[in-house]
Amino acid sequence: MDIEFLLILQNFRNMTNNFLTPFMECISLFAITYLIMVPALVYWIYDKRKGIFTFANYCLVVGVNAVVKLTACIYRPWIRDPRVLPAGDSIRTATGYSFPSGHVATAGPFYLGMATSFFKEKRWFSITCLTLLFLTAFSRNYLGVHTPQDVFIALCESILGVCIMSKIFAYLKEHPEKENLFLILEFLLGVVSLVYIHYKPYPMDYINGELIVDPQKMMNDGYGDLATMMAFPLARYIEKTWIKFKPLGINKTGIITGICFVAVYAVFIIYCEPALIKAIGSHWGKFVFNYAKILLIFALLPAVIKLITYYKEKKEEGK
Repeated sequence: MDIEFLLILQNFRNMTNNFLTPFMECISLFAITYLIMVPALVYWIYDKRKGIFTFANYCLVVGVNAVVKLTACIYRPWIRDPRVLPAGDSIRTATGYSFPSGHVATAGPFYLGMATSFFKEKRWFSITCLTLLFLTAFSRNYLGVHTPQDVFIALCESILGVCIMSKIFAYLKEHPEKENLFLILEFLLGVVSLVYIHYKPYPMDYINGELIVDPQKMMNDGYGDLATMMAFPLARYIEKTWIKFKPLGINKTGIITGICFVAVYAVFIIYCEPALIKAIGSHWGKFVFNYAKILLIFALLPAVIKLITYYKEKKEEGK
């Protein structure tokens, strides 16, 4: 049934001359490339707690998804059934295992985290987030790179992540002194998971003498995702212990700073990842890059905000 659904969408793509394919590709690309900047901007300039909640969801879910994906080791739809022909260059970009969807496991905690956080005060924004999440999930089926099961389980992971974090945040609101315990537990979960994906056995199936999926290549994403999970506790601890910044607000200073930070992040992801992979290898290059990415967003750039706020207050005192 799952393959049949993909074939129905494939026939629709062919009948419409791939009219919707570029749009679906953009929706998918946005989820794993640019979406992270939306909760980052919320964190930097609008509402710190909402940003923390959204990133806590994201860092937990992507780590869990990596473990599930590298445990299940389920092949892509076109490997399982040659009738499936992915749209565009999806067959080149969608490498590795299929279940659960990494795109949805990335988009889900971001969109659901923001939808949950803003539901009472900005319902239109929450509805927009949920709509984009649905489109992201559907785009993975539409492009023929994931089955409905792949998408459904990734959505379940995201929903479960939001539920767990909602409970944890409610508890920590009453018992803030317990936060370090949760941070330590998340870090240790990441360490154990990293050891697990490194040493567990993987299928070594061949077609025409060629390995279907190289486990070493798939472990690259696993290392990166678990680095994300492990980086959040450290970044959060650094920020709440020594930085303690306050969002700049939606004003001239906040908007200009936000734009500059987005530019800094863009330069970072364009140049740092390939440089690190070249210097220390694909596994640890991915690991260090993703670790540094969370530290940059969650601790280093907030330190800059702290300095901006400090000098702004000093300037106002001198008037």
